[in-house]
Amino acid sequence: MPFAHHNSRKVAQFFFANQSVFDLRRDENLISYSLDMLKVPAHQVAGHQAGDGKLGPLVDDSGLFYKPLQSGERGSAEVTFYKSFSSNTRIPENIRRFFPVFHGTRVLEASDGSGRCPHLVLQDIVSGHLNPSVMDIKMGANTWPPQSPEDYIAKCLKKDRETASIQLGFRISGFQIYGSKESEFWKPDKQFFKSLSAQDVRLVLNKYVSSNASPDLDLNPNCAFASVAYGGSTGILAQLQELKAWFEDQTIYHFYSCSVLMVYGQEGSGAEVKLVDFAHVVDGEGVIDHNFLGGLCSLIKFISDILTTPPDEYSTKACLQDSQNNQSFCDNGIHE
Repeated sequence: MPFAHHNSRKVAQFFFANQSVFDLRRDENLISYSLDMLKVPAHQVAGHQAGDGKLGPLVDDSGLFYKPLQSGERGSAEVTFYKSFSSNTRIPENIRRFFPVFHGTRVLEASDGSGRCPHLVLQDIVSGHLNPSVMDIKMGANTWPPQSPEDYIAKCLKKDRETASIQLGFRISGFQIYGSKESEFWKPDKQFFKSLSAQDVRLVLNKYVSSNASPDLDLNPNCAFASVAYGGSTGILAQLQELKAWFEDQTIYHFYSCSVLMVYGQEGSGAEVKLVDFAHVVDGEGVIDHNFLGGLCSLIKFISDILTTPPDEYSTKACLQDSQNNQSFCDNGIHE
């Protein structure tokens, strides 16, 4: 089945033609879990979070992640993407590992107590990591898909301008960083990221792989975990470069408002890169996704610079200066 364009009329036509995919509330066979079998994700760093009567994702002890479908076209579009991606023979096997495993859909009791709600059933990305340090990075200088309503474009553009998105091609949406001790971790609230400028980005990427990470921006990061998390043949940088090679060629999809999720754990659980959030994916129409690719090149440049900086040169001042240099690199449209 071809992937539907992000167009209201075409999406609506697709819904009616495939009602069994989306009218999940009517399938009683899917209702097999209750809230007492599920829990709020302990390591979610961005997006809508369950708790205090709010609708958000849930997890179980078997390594599954249950994401409630967004209302209207967004939720249906994300289901459509997962089904399209799962069955698309043009996706290389080495690229599939960068996407959460899709286990279908299931109707569950919503976390906000509003009743039964259809959920995506996905791989819980962090379940295999001990004390995972997690970072959610929203990709693209432009975070809204084509043909979006004007009010939605204005909302996205305002946020893109206020953060690093337009300047760097990506912005950090959330993170959780564990230090050298199990009880030490830093997980800022949403307000922190609203004021995170392009000049702060490299500093935060340094802190993400530091054993002395803290809210104190004057404390120089030691990057103690940089070589383990970012470096090596299976580290985050190598994985991002593998993704980049695919994005330089693939014209199947355009990934608007999609995130790169970076995870690494202690005790040698390794590093992992996954793409998440596909409510705004559209048909690539045979054109390379330069919006996503540009942000990916920019992120790779930042992480490469961290790995090539001698440990004794890590400092808050140096991080901010290098961030300014990378901003110029991106503004000039140069991507290595």
